[in-house]
Formats: sequence, structure tokens, C-alpha cells
Amino acid sequence: MRRALTSLIILLLSFGVALAAAEVMLRVKNSSMKTYDIEMWRYAKELKVKSPDPHLDFDHRRSASATLQSVTIRLNDWGLRNGPLEPVAPNGRRILFLGGSIALGWGVHEEQTVEARLEQRLRAAGEHVQVLNGGVGNYNADRYVSRFFKELTGLRPTDIVVHYFLRDAEDLEPGNGNVLLRNSELAVTMWIAYHRLVDRSGEQSLVVHYRGVYAPDAPGFVLMQTRLKELADYATLHHIRIFLAMTPDVHNLVDYKFEFVHETMKKIAEADGYTYVDLLPAMRGRPPEELFAMPGDPHPNALGHQLMADALFPVIQ
Repeated sequence: MRRALTSLIILLLSFGVALAAAEVMLRVKNSSMKTYDIEMWRYAKELKVKSPDPHLDFDHRRSASATLQSVTIRLNDWGLRNGPLEPVAPNGRRILFLGGSIALGWGVHEEQTVEARLEQRLRAAGEHVQVLNGGVGNYNADRYVSRFFKELTGLRPTDIVVHYFLRDAEDLEPGNGNVLLRNSELAVTMWIAYHRLVDRSGEQSLVVHYRGVYAPDAPGFVLMQTRLKELADYATLHHIRIFLAMTPDVHNLVDYKFEFVHETMKKIAEADGYTYVDLLPAMRGRPPEELFAMPGDPHPNALGHQLMADALFPVIQ
């Protein structure tokens, strides 16, 4: 009996040492910042906090900074990506971008984001303008509009740009509080590997998925429309110019499969009074490796942000 207990203890200790060694080796490997999933996990760990508001689920930390995917993301005391906010010049414009990780500029240096490029071009054209980056990774329309009303109305923007993406109508579940997934790169890696093994959906499956997401009675789709209408009504009441920039999925820009989403969003935007800007023509035909932030990361890179800024500039100006 004692020998069996000793063997069990040795086995458990060996297993624990092996797990600890695997965790250390993974952290050394991932220190290169070239593992997209781990960098997104670090973003959630270092730059996000749990929100008491169920519509938000989580929020940006205030006045925080982290280097993720070899790019520094600094957040000011409003939770916006940038440095300290300066007062708006008399008769100047303050343009606020709302959106998810594409608006945030994941994988793109701050000065190369669509917001920074637009600000540079508008100032070069003689405008007194600030372009603010209100993007938060893993936000949908419900979350970024809710955050605007909860936290950002005090910015008093003269213009709002909703930087819309396909998944912004997804019905997102609140994140879990799993201690292992919050703190272990090994646990996160195993969790991701399991889900990739189970989910082998290709492009056609994604088309079916998004047709479901944008079905008239889909909960996330209905909520997205409600939130965008609330934002448009607020903009009308406060004399704010409002735009919706429809961002394409960059996996396949040659034989693009999601134009039905763009058509749906154009109708919704125009019905609510948004100025609609489709960013697909600016990117169409380009191979994914030309626009991916890095291999395995489908966020638009610096070139993608430049193309988006070029398309938005004449409309916003």
C-alpha cells in the first residue's frame, strides 16, 4: 500500500514538473511575439479588465501600455489608443472611431493606423482636427456603442465613424473566469488546439455562418440594428456627423464571398442616416499575404490601414 502511494506521488510530481517545464518552454518560444493567439491572450490579460456592465463584458485599462505582436499599444485615461488627449482647437473637429480590433489597429504601429493617417491627411489639408481611436478588440456593435454611451459621450465628438466588420452582428457570450485560461499559456495553447481540431470549417462554412448571423430574426443582428439606430439618433440630436465604414474580410479579396453583408449594412446605414463608405473596392483583388498583419493573423496591416484611410479621406473631408 505504501509502495503504491509512493509511486502515485512520484507520478503526480513528475506530471507536475513536466507541465511546468512545458509552460516555461512555451513562454520562451512565445516571447518572439509571433504567435497570434497568444498575443491576443496577452492583450486580454495586460490591457483589459472585467466590466460590471454586461453589455461591455470587459473594458480597456486606463493609462496602460503593452507591447503585443512587436507593436506598442498605449491607452490614455479615456481607454483610447493614443497619448494624453488635448483640447479641441476652436472650431476644430474631433472625429471618434468606434469598432473592434481592426479599428484599434491590432498589429499596426500607432502612427500607421487608419485614425492616425486620416488625422495627418486632414491636417495637411488645413483642418484643425483630432482623430480618436476608440477601438477595442473583441467588441461587437452592441459593445462599442454601449461603451460610447457609458464612457465616451464626454469627448463631445463632432464626427463618429463606426468602423464596422462582419462579426459586429455576432451574439457574443460573456468571457469565462477560468483561472487556468487566464494565467497559463500551456492551457490556452491546448484549448486553441482542441477547438481547431473540432472546428475545421472552411470559407463556405463561414458563408453559411454569416448568412445565419445576418438572418432577419438573429438575436445579434437585431441587437446590432438597435444599437446603431440609438447611436444615429444621438448623433442627430447633437448635430454630429456620422459614418459607417464597412470593412471586408481580407482572407479572399479576389473571389469575395461576403458582399451580401455589405449590401445589408448599406441599407441599414442609409436608413439610419449614416454616410456609408464601403472599403472593399480599395482592397479588392489583393492577395491575403499582402494585407495580413503577420502570418496567421488576418487583421489588416499598415498597408491595409493606408488603403482604408485613402478611401475614407475624401468622404470625411
